[in-house]
Amino acid sequence: MSLVLAISSITFETSLNLEKMLIKTFSTISIHDISQVGGKNASLGEMYNQLTTKGVRIPNGFATTSFAFWSFLKENKIQEALENIINGLDKKQYQNLTLIGERARHLILKSEFSTEFNKAITDAYKNLCGDTNVAVAVRSSATAEDLPDASFAGQHDTYLNIEGKEAVLGAVKKCFASLYTNRAIKYREDKGFKHEDIALSVGVQLMVRSDKGCSGVGFTIEPESGFENVILLSGVWGLGENIVQGTVNPDEFYIFKPSLKTNHYPILQKKLADKKLTMIYGGKEDKMTTINIDTPIEKQNQFVLNDEEVKVLSTWALLIEEHYDKPMDIEWAKDGISNELFITQARPETVHHSKNKNIHIEYKVVEKGKSLSQGNAIGSKIKVGQVVLLSSPKEAKDLTTDTVIVTDTITPDWDPLLKQVGGIITNKGGRTSHAAIVARELGVPAIVGCGNATAVLKNGQTITMSCAEGKTGYIYEGKLAYQEKQINFSGIRMPRTEVKLILADPENAFQLSFYPNNGVGLLRMEFIITHLVQIHPMALVNFEGIKDDAVKNRIEKITKNYSNKKTYFIDKLSEGIATIAAAFYPKEVIVRLSDFKTNEYANLIGGLNFEPHEENPMLGFRGASRYYNDLYKAGFALECAAIKKVRETMGLSNLKVMVPFCRTLSEGEKVLSVMEENGLKRGENGLEIYTMIEIPSNVILAKEFAKLFDGFSIGSNDLTQLTLGIDRDSELMGELFDENDEAAKKMISLAIKSAHETKTNIGLCGQAPSDFPEFAKFLVQEGINSISFNPDALLQGIENVTNAEDSLVAFGSASSSN
Repeated sequence: MSLVLAISSITFETSLNLEKMLIKTFSTISIHDISQVGGKNASLGEMYNQLTTKGVRIPNGFATTSFAFWSFLKENKIQEALENIINGLDKKQYQNLTLIGERARHLILKSEFSTEFNKAITDAYKNLCGDTNVAVAVRSSATAEDLPDASFAGQHDTYLNIEGKEAVLGAVKKCFASLYTNRAIKYREDKGFKHEDIALSVGVQLMVRSDKGCSGVGFTIEPESGFENVILLSGVWGLGENIVQGTVNPDEFYIFKPSLKTNHYPILQKKLADKKLTMIYGGKEDKMTTINIDTPIEKQNQFVLNDEEVKVLSTWALLIEEHYDKPMDIEWAKDGISNELFITQARPETVHHSKNKNIHIEYKVVEKGKSLSQGNAIGSKIKVGQVVLLSSPKEAKDLTTDTVIVTDTITPDWDPLLKQVGGIITNKGGRTSHAAIVARELGVPAIVGCGNATAVLKNGQTITMSCAEGKTGYIYEGKLAYQEKQINFSGIRMPRTEVKLILADPENAFQLSFYPNNGVGLLRMEFIITHLVQIHPMALVNFEGIKDDAVKNRIEKITKNYSNKKTYFIDKLSEGIATIAAAFYPKEVIVRLSDFKTNEYANLIGGLNFEPHEENPMLGFRGASRYYNDLYKAGFALECAAIKKVRETMGLSNLKVMVPFCRTLSEGEKVLSVMEENGLKRGENGLEIYTMIEIPSNVILAKEFAKLFDGFSIGSNDLTQLTLGIDRDSELMGELFDENDEAAKKMISLAIKSAHETKTNIGLCGQAPSDFPEFAKFLVQEGINSISFNPDALLQGIENVTNAEDSLVAFGSASSSN
């Protein structure tokens, strides 16, 4: 033990010098002091000194040093005894872990601080607080803590609302003892840290009264995908222990960094959670005792942060990330007395920093199953396993990698078990809960915040948990077949023809942004309206006029936090569109205006009151014809408002707009006029407006349509349908529907030729170029500018287009040589 030997050789010249060796104030700590005060305290000191001048609020404090810890062990002659205790640990099955931890902690707790150490802590506390006792937070910080490859999240203890020198001294000793919690011992074993090399520093920091306010955590990277342009903040009412332990489902805010930097509205998404419990201090005698109380309904329905506070915290998070030059995991708190925000901790993000972004493992469920429950997906894996219902880690036995733990919530005490299991499912918790953080770090799939998992799942039941379907995780009954495929994007050669994605679901956008692509050629708005909005726009415009009480009550329930129902539609639609536009920024993203048919619109909540009945909706009141018609014009204005918000308020100018099913030139002019009335003027603020080429009239008059629109996108399904006179949804006529038909291909060829002559950008959205290599070759030969594929067809599409280009080059070379 070189550090202990070093201590014995030191001559203690003065009490003052000794005190400086035992205690360091935040004002004297930098990130280079990890060996003395641990990662957590070194980071606090660094931020206190470097970032408070930039506006970041860090509560002041001091830290005990590793020298103080080693001195404590030496003076009490317990170093060798601790090593002997740990050497008795069963490192295969860890059956005696609880006993080993108890013995080690007891040894520390019964030992005494030296007179000098007592005085150093007491003096530092007085200097921090003045003549009156002030509440402080007392936090553990291991000297190997918060290193890039280990978060140590929740491994050691923190004590809040500690007041008075005796209470502070007691809390410091308890923190020392927490170096040997069961979870900390197991964590060090898993990470390969030598127990005898780790010291414990204790940070004593002015208390932020978040018990009367709110608190939370944040990541300067999207924690599931590793997408770096987003900050995720989560928050709950009261003390942050509820969010860390996953006791409460928190509010979530996704913030787009480029918009934050340009002073645009940066909040991509706001997700309101119930936050049913609020943790406060409840002890009259023991002020550090905490209790959970029921959160009042009005506060459950209120976000813990307003938009301005979200922007302030995001700005601070960005400053912290830029200072450290790496993604960070932060903790924040709002003092309910002063209403001031503070950063209380910051550490490096531990999951994505070292990952090769070019290596992607793709999971996909390939058969349908009955969904039993759903929650927040942590990771992107799929796991088949057997349910083990647990209410406490003490109940666990015979766990294997085929075990899926199902419980109400997971605290740090569970950590020694988590590496043994194949999956984790909880009723409570959000993406930033302790269970989520540890699951990511261990690479174990988890679905948290299900609400009813312990009620609907049974012991021994075989389930398939899928985290591969976006941010929502699904628990399916039984064993479902699934695929697992590793892809190395670095080996994929992109063709000269632009290859884009067809997207609908914002949940998948961040993950899909890592795929090789040139942007999004078709963003289908309908999915966002169906899943995020749910309500027919005209039912929101005419809410007071709805006669059906059941429909009205349902709308009222969904929009309960919106006095203006139209604002609800704008917010939800803009969130979905903005998330996809942000994921691919600054590449272009082309959003298609709504193209529901009347029977599809009627399925939205309140839709039956506003949709006419049609015998053939496929050829009826759809696309452009709706936008200027009084039956839908006011609803279309909400679509325009959402797009305008994304482009102008949020600064996502990479978003372009596409008009579907525009039958005639005069109809195109009407739509452009209505869009301009609603603030979307072609050419203003760089706005480009495309139209779909999906009707023979679009092809025949393509040169004229090119005067109205900035670009074309061929919708091969509708164009084939209308060229061959076949209902594409008809089972009877299915065999005749063929995009490879010569007539359909002739229409595509004519459209591309006209686009070239008018110098109009033209692309195609459809499945055929991935399914049929010869169709891809045809498009490349005709000179298409871009081809857009569904995500599951993208890589095959890239290969088909690349091969087509290569064969044409080879053919050209052979022809020229002849």
